[in-house]
Amino acid sequence: MTTKTVLMDEAAVLRALVRISHEILERNKGTDDLVLLGIKTRGVPMAERIRENIAKIEGKTVPCGSLDITLYRDDLTEVADSASVRGSDFPCDIANKNVILLDDVLFTGRTARAAIEAILDRGRPKTIQLAVLVDRGHRELPIRADYVGKNVPTSLKEMIAVAFPETDGETSVVITQIED
Repeated sequence: MTTKTVLMDEAAVLRALVRISHEILERNKGTDDLVLLGIKTRGVPMAERIRENIAKIEGKTVPCGSLDITLYRDDLTEVADSASVRGSDFPCDIANKNVILLDDVLFTGRTARAAIEAILDRGRPKTIQLAVLVDRGHRELPIRADYVGKNVPTSLKEMIAVAFPETDGETSVVITQIED
């Protein structure tokens, strides 16, 4: 794979996350009953950034956790012979809460579907809302994000690579070209 285009540098990513934070607060009329859940791996640092932004804006800290969807994937047998489950961390009971599900890239919708199933196995939230840094299109399921940092039309021969310091040592979003 070769890097084709840098879509967002660190400043652009941080601006998008601040905007998403404001949108979440506006739609939910503040922080009451909010719970942030980042899908492992890169949804987790995204959720932590949103939590920090909300704390700066509202002066309140919202519960923030992580979600491992490995066992909920519909392509589990295609991914690996043995699944590696890293565990989910729910910061509180999600019953009657507004759960904000965070992921780096929305593509086919299958990851979001698996995450919704994992959440519903833990309780019945008031709402489940989806926030993504990048929506690249090509949906296979009827799923759309409630909050989007950037919409980027892509071809199927391209991939979106999101990087955060915790996982990759830097903050960026790039398009890479899959070579034939």
